[in-house]
Amino acid sequence: MPGAGNAERRDMSQARRSATTLLRHLFLPDWLALRGFPRATLDAIEQAVRESEALHSAELRFVVEGSLDIPRLLHGVTSRARATELFSSLRVWDTAENSGVLIYLQMVDRRIEILADRGVAARVAQTSWDAICRTMEVALREGRHQESALHGVREITALLARHFPAGSRDADELPDRPLLL
Repeated sequence: MPGAGNAERRDMSQARRSATTLLRHLFLPDWLALRGFPRATLDAIEQAVRESEALHSAELRFVVEGSLDIPRLLHGVTSRARATELFSSLRVWDTAENSGVLIYLQMVDRRIEILADRGVAARVAQTSWDAICRTMEVALREGRHQESALHGVREITALLARHFPAGSRDADELPDRPLLL
């Protein structure tokens, strides 16, 4: 069968990646995965989120997670799927103007996902969020955790301020403090 060798190699490569991912999540303790986010970094991110929300009418929720649990790993949950799960469980979708934005950092795989509620997604293309994620991931992989986070918040703020100018509302609907999981 032509091409069968290529398909087998792809399957083997995928299996190796899956096994490597599983081992990383099982053996890298959360305290080590999250060490780039000490109190001072969390304070800086919280302040950046607070200042960001003064410039637009959207709401940001910043979440940093160490390793994923075994059931999620065995079911092949991706960072995108986990971000979607958190978007729901943290009620980022439940803002008055449908303007919640989740910034999710999965530290073991060094992946970043940005999910926007339907009000924001109607005005800002996913490709814009993806570009911010990839830029943040470069700094994250280089160990520049705070710089990565603050750069991301600044870029997100610029997009949101353009599409959702600050109004008279002053309700802070989502916590500004980053959540560590």
